[in-house]
Amino acid sequence: MGTDTVRTDSADEAAGRRREQRGWYFYDWACSVYSTSVLTVFLGPYLTSVAEAASDADGYVHPLGIPVRAGSFFAYSVSLSVILAVVVMPLVGAAADRTGRKKPLLAAAAYVGAAATAGMFFLDGDRYLLGGLLLVVANAAQSVAMMLYNSYLPQIAPPEERDAVSSRGWAFGYAAGSLVLVLNLVLFTAHDSFGVSESTAVRICLASAGLWWGAFTLVPLRRLRDRAAPEGRATAPGLRQLAATIRDMRRHPLTLAFLFAYLVYNDGIQTVISQASVYGSEELDLEQSTLIVAVLLVQVLAVAGALGMGRLARKYGAKRTILGSLVAWTLTLAAGYFLPAGAPVWFFVLAAGIGLVLGGSQALSRSLFSHLVPPGKEAEYFSAYEMSDRGMSWMGPLLFGLTYQLTGSYRDAIISLVAFFVLGFALLARVPVRQAITAAGNPVPERI
Repeated sequence: MGTDTVRTDSADEAAGRRREQRGWYFYDWACSVYSTSVLTVFLGPYLTSVAEAASDADGYVHPLGIPVRAGSFFAYSVSLSVILAVVVMPLVGAAADRTGRKKPLLAAAAYVGAAATAGMFFLDGDRYLLGGLLLVVANAAQSVAMMLYNSYLPQIAPPEERDAVSSRGWAFGYAAGSLVLVLNLVLFTAHDSFGVSESTAVRICLASAGLWWGAFTLVPLRRLRDRAAPEGRATAPGLRQLAATIRDMRRHPLTLAFLFAYLVYNDGIQTVISQASVYGSEELDLEQSTLIVAVLLVQVLAVAGALGMGRLARKYGAKRTILGSLVAWTLTLAAGYFLPAGAPVWFFVLAAGIGLVLGGSQALSRSLFSHLVPPGKEAEYFSAYEMSDRGMSWMGPLLFGLTYQLTGSYRDAIISLVAFFVLGFALLARVPVRQAITAAGNPVPERI
């Protein structure tokens, strides 16, 4: 009878874990629409047009009396949001670990971001300052919420399940991004048929992402549960917490070595994502409709890529699979260098290659890092991970811009990004992940 009780408890525990995992996937489903529809497609061009409408004869706007080119306002707003997120994330992460109350903090960050995104419906005329403010709030809130969301992974999945669970989360996000982007593009391209102006259609697309984000966040909030915090944890006030987190990570140099490798190759990934459309339009002379279809193709294939690489990781281990993806990134960029201008089919092939490695390389990096986090410090360490993901990706765009400035060639600029994947490969290959997992105080999976 005692054995039956143990088996029942184990079955109940597994069922509860599966329920939490399914709820966890839905936060990616909820918030990825913001990244795809708002940041990648609609907000940049629209906010720039609003700033241009408010600019003076020389093309400048003057937020707080500071002269800013209207065309730079969106980029500066994104940069400001990153700075805010870098300040806030360590504080929230440490508070989550100290109190064990991640879910209320996740809810607060998610709904602040969703409300700011929904408020973009009122971004019309010359309200560029409103647009900048809403972007800063939404983008910083998304970073904080994603940090808390990622920190649940070590708690809801045992080591042998994390690669698959992380990959499914990314797949859910890309699926949602694809679905909503299709709906948004139908409204945008056929706005006359719906009886709305192009500007109104864009504002509906922006606001709908916020409503989607808020509505589906209810699912993880219902299913995820908080764990008791370890005894004796304290949170340092103000910016001292960021310094305390970094000092603590220095006690785990192998974890820090992985994080540095991730920072390098992820910088390359983020730069390819942000600059591929510029390369397509400026160097390859492709139409806007072609670029939008390519974004959709990346989203759809990233679902298959995330799931497929999750299966490869179960067979070959996460580290080897990530290293393989970095080789694939290098070959894809090399192929991109030789793409002929005015040939959308070959650009779609390039987009397919990016999609197949994009989701998997990000998902497996997240799950591998989860093994390297000391127990009880998940949110605090994932704040550093999220800063690497969102707050430190400035080197790639800088190299891309400098290469173009010096050579006048976007082809040279795109091939320069190979350096991030080659260096990232070399740095990751040198990290002894089994030793790093043991040093962090975690059990070592059979395959890693």
